[in-house]
Amino acid sequence: MSQFENIDLGILKKFDRPGPRYTSYPTAPAFTSAFGPDDYRREIQRTNSERSRDDLSIYVHLPFCDTLCYFCGCTMLVTRHRSRIREYNEYVKKEIDLIAPMIASGRRVVQLHWGGGTPSYLDPDEITDLGGHIRKHFTFAEDIEASVEIDPRGLTRDHMAAFREVGFNRVSMGVQDFDPAVQEAVNRLQGESITRDAVRWSRELGFSSINVDLIYGLPFQTVDSFARTVEIIIDISPDRIAVFNYAHVPWLKPHQKVMSVDALPEPDEKLRIFKMTIEKLLAAGYWNIGMDHFARSTDEMAVAQRNKTLYRNFQGYSTKAGCDLYGFGMSAIGHFRDSYHQNFKELPRYYEAIGAGSLATHVGYRMTPDDHIRKEVVMRFMCDMEVDKRSVEEKFGIEFDRYFSSSLPQLEPFIADGLVRNDRDRIEVRGLGRLVIRNIAMCFDAYIERLMKEKPIFSRTV
Repeated sequence: MSQFENIDLGILKKFDRPGPRYTSYPTAPAFTSAFGPDDYRREIQRTNSERSRDDLSIYVHLPFCDTLCYFCGCTMLVTRHRSRIREYNEYVKKEIDLIAPMIASGRRVVQLHWGGGTPSYLDPDEITDLGGHIRKHFTFAEDIEASVEIDPRGLTRDHMAAFREVGFNRVSMGVQDFDPAVQEAVNRLQGESITRDAVRWSRELGFSSINVDLIYGLPFQTVDSFARTVEIIIDISPDRIAVFNYAHVPWLKPHQKVMSVDALPEPDEKLRIFKMTIEKLLAAGYWNIGMDHFARSTDEMAVAQRNKTLYRNFQGYSTKAGCDLYGFGMSAIGHFRDSYHQNFKELPRYYEAIGAGSLATHVGYRMTPDDHIRKEVVMRFMCDMEVDKRSVEEKFGIEFDRYFSSSLPQLEPFIADGLVRNDRDRIEVRGLGRLVIRNIAMCFDAYIERLMKEKPIFSRTV
């Protein structure tokens, strides 16, 4: 049975506005330089004293790419000099050497993620060297969720074998669009055959989950042209598919100015592309996890959502909840139960800090009691598509409707359109509400209006 009986473009257009993706709450723009290296060190010491047996998550940011994709919104650097990559890896290893001794020895790593940039831009020996260094300092759980982002361009089977050797069991690869005109416009020439090779190698080597990223809203895309890409992806049959809305934010990413605004699909065409994509994926047996993520109905992510055990952090949706997250590398973000911490985004400043034997924390945030309550609500919307009011009341000792007396009226437009039902005991997202879940979560965000007024920092929600 389809999740959506009818995808009403009018509804999607009505709620299309800038908003966070809620990989955290509060979101990263709320972080402040008042939280620095000494604060991070104290948080490490405190959490390892209080949570000496709790599980860990590790993120490593590898920023380098061979070429610049004009749509890119990541913190990345283009280089053809292999020495720069090797130098960076050495600094990441030094950062691990600084922090690992402060972490209680009994804590297992249950989640590992390498992002970027392009982690597969490392040579196979660089992959095994960095991966081996991490394994030397940390204990991996047998059921670890270890994922890596790859680019099929320049990829070899040896790269994938190296990733498997150091413990990765999941892979995520960008495709964006197979149409030659679109690829030329965004400076990412990636043929279907090399993408199929990457998927085939992943399966042969025993990767348990394969994710493919698509982007709609790129130059020269049409419903018909993108339909061909979606059909090819369905034939490739990855376990998970992410369909991202292209975020045109040239004031934040100046390189996006290279692309002609006139070549971008008109807003109505963009929504039609999204509608077509959803319909094809649902017809092919994929389940909408929420927002722009799809998975096979038997995938553990879909199962976790049905069981109300799905979690969300800076790596996206996950089945591993409640871990302290340590981020390594420039711009990497970490999160403990009560705090967030982010490294310098500028490579020289990251090198300077690590080279001096200091932590590279640039900004961070210490959560308030209100933050914890609102984070619970936001994350339950993002992961479960509902909020159990009584559960929140029991966990935090509040009266839900009274506490959120200023937030609940903001749900009225969604209720009127049949996207939300607000009962005495729960708030349930219904039908197309899954596609505007970011908007629904924004109703409970105490910072959103201030952040939206300060400067345009968020992509559009549809």
